[in-house]
Amino acid sequence: MILTPLSRTALLAFAAAAGMALSAPAAAEPDADAAKLLFKQNECGKCHNPEKTKKGPSLKKTAKEYKGKPDAVKKIIEHMTAGKKVKLEDGTEEEHKIIETKDQKALQNLAEWILSH
Repeated sequence: MILTPLSRTALLAFAAAAGMALSAPAAAEPDADAAKLLFKQNECGKCHNPEKTKKGPSLKKTAKEYKGKPDAVKKIIEHMTAGKKVKLEDGTEEEHKIIETKDQKALQNLAEWILSH
């Protein structure tokens, strides 16, 4: 195959773009330390545990429930900030505690950390 100067330029541009796309970093991991601190400050551990079901579902169970859903972060943030009634593992209901921060980045980080389990 004979490459003209134009096709050679197009091929080089395509190769450069493909190389950049392949070398782009993946989505950033949540800041686990910051998420754990917010989790602890809000006493989330009273009802939730990363692996075990307590009064509320484990973080692992929550992550599994939301896996692959495009609005997972939004739904978890809504759950943490709305104070809606939740059904507990023992069948009783109570209002979910509201996370004490208005920092959207901190809330998003916590939701992403929960989903990472």
